[in-house]
Amino acid sequence: MSMFCYQCQEAAKGTGCEVRGVCGKSEDVAKIQDLLIYTLKGISDIVVKGNLQATDLGDVNHEVLKSLFMTITNANFDDTAIEKEITKMIALRNDLRNRVNALVQEELHDAAKFEVSTKEDMLNKAASVGVLATENVDVRSLRELITYGIKGLAAYAHHAFNLGKENVELYEFIYEALAATLNDSLSADDLVALTMKTGQFGVSAMALLDEGNTSKYGNPEITEVNIGVRNNPAILISGHDLTDLEQLLEQTKGTGVDVYTHSEMLPAHYYPAFKKYDNFVGNYGNAWWKQTEEFESFNGPILFTTNCIVPPKSPEVKSRIFTTGAAGFPGCAHIDADENGRKDFSEIIAMAKALNSPTEIESGKIVGGFAHEQVFALADKVVDAVKSGAIKKFFVMAGCDGRMKSREYYEQFAEKLPKDTVILTAGCAKYRYNKLNLGDIGGIPRVLDAGQCNDSYSLALIALKLKEVFELNDVNDLPIAYNIAWYEQKAVIVLLALLYLGVKNIHLGPTLPAFLSPNVAKVLVETFGIGGIGTVDDDIKMFMGA
Repeated sequence: MSMFCYQCQEAAKGTGCEVRGVCGKSEDVAKIQDLLIYTLKGISDIVVKGNLQATDLGDVNHEVLKSLFMTITNANFDDTAIEKEITKMIALRNDLRNRVNALVQEELHDAAKFEVSTKEDMLNKAASVGVLATENVDVRSLRELITYGIKGLAAYAHHAFNLGKENVELYEFIYEALAATLNDSLSADDLVALTMKTGQFGVSAMALLDEGNTSKYGNPEITEVNIGVRNNPAILISGHDLTDLEQLLEQTKGTGVDVYTHSEMLPAHYYPAFKKYDNFVGNYGNAWWKQTEEFESFNGPILFTTNCIVPPKSPEVKSRIFTTGAAGFPGCAHIDADENGRKDFSEIIAMAKALNSPTEIESGKIVGGFAHEQVFALADKVVDAVKSGAIKKFFVMAGCDGRMKSREYYEQFAEKLPKDTVILTAGCAKYRYNKLNLGDIGGIPRVLDAGQCNDSYSLALIALKLKEVFELNDVNDLPIAYNIAWYEQKAVIVLLALLYLGVKNIHLGPTLPAFLSPNVAKVLVETFGIGGIGTVDDDIKMFMGA
């Protein structure tokens, strides 16, 4: 079996990548990522059948999070790094297997027992355990939906762990869910129930990360972010991990090297704790997919703390890319943490000093920082605007951006929305409209940016707060419409979290996930009102009830 991957929105032909990933990953990388997931399912099978307690598993829990994170779209293209992770996880798996009695060992799935010793062994084994190994299309669809949700959940839990926050119930659920995807006795109804439970724990993971971020860095506040440049050597930091940013800022302090954010790292500017750094000067560029051109003009080194990496076209740009954490790309320097979690960024700083300052590609400022506490502070103003009719409707346009031309829909949608509507956003989808001049309503900006994709939790809290303020019984009675763009697995867990919270009639685009079989899609449509997108004009009429 050659590679097969349909976990992201750009799945080839809308069905799946079979030769090479549209993301750029090779067949070998796709296969060994499948084998890493299979190994994690084996670990989960041992934990569940052996009744092992997550509280006793220590670093196994953390390594499982990292391994899951490594397989998210655009996170890690380094086959050598993934092979090493498989070898490490098999060793941990075998140690766990030796902890359970012989009767339990006999009942374990192949995922808990297989052995490989070479890359060839890994590729041969991977060919039989990938996505298509599950023959029933509906069961396969539900298993993958759960697995992708777990990948997104693990990414958020991994960030929270880096901030010193853990919730053992998240680990327990990850083991439960991954083990369940090996269980052929579970019905489609069982898997649907587990899908909703994945959303429940997605809410818990996002709440944990929110607590970690805000307790350490303060609640985001309304902030103007510079999008021009200064004439200093500089480092560009991308991804989502704020602890990596903090360490980089501490190490560049007083060196004459500026730090700029790119893509999903933009919302770091909204946190009070980072405003004390004089060299934290702005955001450079746009969403992740434009990096191939924007990295050329940045001139300095780039640090990827997580996804989203686009394989660089230029060897010169590649020589300036560094990765850390779950991210990786072959031929790029990778920076690991020491036993205390400290990372040495001196090599990046030295490179920055030897290179030219960034070339300016735009100028001005953009405004963000509308996470839950900031919006709560504006609650009276918002409520008055709704009651007076100044605000007719809110549009949640959170999620991801991507390369497809069809995503121009979201820019056009934002531009054509009636002037008495407000956009609530989080994630890199914002780059389609956060630089448009959409104005304000009585001082309330028409684009309220809550932050990164995981900060979609803020949007859920805002909706629940408005439900309380307006004394409604159902969150779906609010004047809020959901028109969400998706790309990868963190968007999947956000979607499942919203469904768990009872939000209905979410429209998802630019295409519905390829991993939803017709029957599974039908369940989501009939139960939750999930829909796709049409034309901009028709959709606005539909949302506005015209």
